[in-house]
Amino acid sequence: MKKFYSGVVRHRKWIMVFFAAATALCLFLQGLVGVNYDINEYLPPESASTVAIDVMDEEFDGGIPNARVMIRDVSIPEALEYKEKLKSIDGVQEVTWLDDTLDVMMPMETMDQDTLKAYYKDETALFTVVIEEHKRVQAVDAIRELIGDDNAMTGSAVATAAATENTVIEVQRIAAFAVLFVFFVLLLTTQSWLEPVIVLLGLGVAIAINAGTNLIFGEISFVTNAAGNILQLAVSLDYSVFLIHRFEECRKENSNAEEAMVDALCKSTGSILSSGLTTVIGFVALCLMQFQIGPDLGLALAKGVALSLITVFIFMPAVILTSHKYLEKTRHKKLLPSFSGFGKGVTKVMLPLVCIFAVVIVPAYLASNSNKYYYGASHMFGEGTQTGRDMKQIEDTFGQSDNYVLLVPKGDTSKEKALSQELHQIPQMTSVISYVDMAGAEIPRDFLDADTLSLLESEHYSRMVLALDTDYEGDETFQLVEQIRTIANEYYPGTYHLAGEGVSTYDLMNTVTDDMVKVNALAIIAVLVVLLALLKSLTLPIILVLSIETAIWINLAIPYFTSSAVFYIAYLIINTIQLGATVDYAILFSDRYREIRQELGCEEAARISALGTDTRTAAQKRRDRRLLKKQAAAKTVSAVTVSVLVSGSVLTVVGFLLGKMSSNELLAQIGTFLGVGAISSLIIVLFVLPGLLYLFDGLVVSHRRNEKSEMNTKAIKEELCNE
Repeated sequence: MKKFYSGVVRHRKWIMVFFAAATALCLFLQGLVGVNYDINEYLPPESASTVAIDVMDEEFDGGIPNARVMIRDVSIPEALEYKEKLKSIDGVQEVTWLDDTLDVMMPMETMDQDTLKAYYKDETALFTVVIEEHKRVQAVDAIRELIGDDNAMTGSAVATAAATENTVIEVQRIAAFAVLFVFFVLLLTTQSWLEPVIVLLGLGVAIAINAGTNLIFGEISFVTNAAGNILQLAVSLDYSVFLIHRFEECRKENSNAEEAMVDALCKSTGSILSSGLTTVIGFVALCLMQFQIGPDLGLALAKGVALSLITVFIFMPAVILTSHKYLEKTRHKKLLPSFSGFGKGVTKVMLPLVCIFAVVIVPAYLASNSNKYYYGASHMFGEGTQTGRDMKQIEDTFGQSDNYVLLVPKGDTSKEKALSQELHQIPQMTSVISYVDMAGAEIPRDFLDADTLSLLESEHYSRMVLALDTDYEGDETFQLVEQIRTIANEYYPGTYHLAGEGVSTYDLMNTVTDDMVKVNALAIIAVLVVLLALLKSLTLPIILVLSIETAIWINLAIPYFTSSAVFYIAYLIINTIQLGATVDYAILFSDRYREIRQELGCEEAARISALGTDTRTAAQKRRDRRLLKKQAAAKTVSAVTVSVLVSGSVLTVVGFLLGKMSSNELLAQIGTFLGVGAISSLIIVLFVLPGLLYLFDGLVVSHRRNEKSEMNTKAIKEELCNE
């Protein structure tokens, strides 16, 4: 490693040129990376709803209804005019209204009242609209311009368009606040006015390169686009800070800056790599998800942390050496007080807190797995947004509604008629639009115009559009999907296809719940294996992982006790992210505890050896051992508090910024979980972990005497002679 780092130091000018060019290129490439805002498109390709959508795209021009448009104070003739205006909007494929199921020339009193009220009531018309995927933003904007703010629209296409327009602005705003906070934290915790600038420069280069290289994926999810950069900022911050501080330590021993940097790099590689590796493992575990947002986010974040590590080991040395004279000139006194008193205070309460920790583990675990969940995108925008308010207005007037598309093999109209009649018997079914419903099983196809017929039949399939009085998700919806699939399978075993937002959400629920156990278990196992290799201990990795997992359970149990619904995707993602991002705190703490504990133990052993004989009783030995452990815990808390708080506070603030400033409820919930998760991990590491290490000291600390012990013996003998 020394030879490699010597080369890095020698060629630092060329390295800076290379990274400057790479950053500039990646800033340009970032604009070419596509962003996908449709959550249902990340279902596995083999899921039943995805296959159904693919078949329908091949067979029909019209898609699945993905928007509802409500217009107030209109007569039936005026509603028909609005229908034509909606159909003329670029990106609108299909508009369905009352006239597609009933003869609107008939008196309303003679119409089927259930069907009538599903489309028109109290002089308010509700249209079902199909919007093209690649023209959602333009089409939704045009519909809004047509109907005005007094009317309403909702649906997955509307939500996706809103997310597309809002997320970019919100992410930029969040990133700006996050950078300002990081700069403020670094000003408080560093001893040079220039150091925060250097750290942020290194982070900025790594983030820019990661964002640009996302082009290899073609497109990324809106979750990755929104959270990727700020998460990389939060979890990679301490790598650069640690290197700078190690360089300053080495400079005290070696006046040659280049040699000091090589020494600093050699000494810090193990600690930084171990920290980065556990974080990467946590993110890579997301790649095991069948739901493709997991691999999307996991790969981008793992790549980001890897690039941050490369930047720290190659780019940062060049920057530090170039500016080290200015670092020294801009040094200032410590702005934060010593935490020695805090460390002593923690040792007074650590054992009672361990008892509380032991009591909390089981209920926290059970509560964290007993939440009420949202699986799809239907609740992604709250009532504080235009989309949320529109959804409420439509549901208050017409109730809950969703549309499914059922494709069955073409040819047997009598079977189709029987299937339609049975579907009509479902209580939640408000209408069925199909060839046999519009023309009848015995009426020739020439009865319908070509455009209408092309929407109902293709070369191989008949198309049934089902309108249902149900939400986009929930137990009732999922039971309804199962019921419709069961009925369809009786008539067309294994040959039918069912699609719709509720159907996709049902498949999404099954996919992500299957992912849960697998992803979390493998993430924990992988981190344990890495820690076993790094720490060379059987007990310590279990203590560290259990500590962070308990922090995760506490974090995810809060919604249960506050009766709040949780987005299952956020729940699944945060498990691995919090583990990967905060286990570093526990590793740092345990490493420092073992180091201090061995030093104190060696000093004690050396002192006894210098005296020639150990006259202590067994009770005195136990007391002295307890004092040594307590002293080690206090010193460790004092030594690591600033480092842990820097990383933890940044992750906390970044999380809460995302939680408070994002109009997307899924992103906001991920952010809130990040903020609360960072706090819970910090509390357990600083207040509970000291007690756990104290109690299991004999299993986590090696007490073998070494060369350091012999040196301490010699020093203490000289001290005793002088006395």
